[in-house]
Amino acid sequence: MARLKWIVISALVGLAVVGQVFWLRAQQRPEPPNPALRPLSITRQDGSRVRLFVEVAATPEAWERGLMFRKELPQNQGMLFVFPQASGSPFWMKNTLIPLSIAFADGEGVILRILDMTPCLSDPCPTYYPGVAYRQALEVNQGWFRQNGVREGDRWRLE
Repeated sequence: MARLKWIVISALVGLAVVGQVFWLRAQQRPEPPNPALRPLSITRQDGSRVRLFVEVAATPEAWERGLMFRKELPQNQGMLFVFPQASGSPFWMKNTLIPLSIAFADGEGVILRILDMTPCLSDPCPTYYPGVAYRQALEVNQGWFRQNGVREGDRWRLE
């Protein structure tokens, strides 16, 4: 009888632990599924090219989420925001864990402005105004543009 009581108590404790693990996981924000990446080629003003792979954010939901809650962004990857019309709206880094650089481009992919942005986990978060009207924005790991010799006036093309 004592052995049966011990087995029942052990089973209940085990179920409680498993339940706690599931509850804790449910409280965390899930990482987005691994999206399909598309190649993007940037032609520098000297004619040379650099290539990276991007997630394309083309819906209001994707624009709002951006790279929030990501713990890392692989080198030579980024997120390309594509808008239906020109905008001068700022970007912000609320709940973004990775330091990023952002390039703003016109509808032809010509880079108009490049800014560095700092992660922000609590309000108020700064906003990053490009000071230009843009149709596309490309977020990459902070310093990627500088490291790859990409400057304002260069042009990108989604392949």
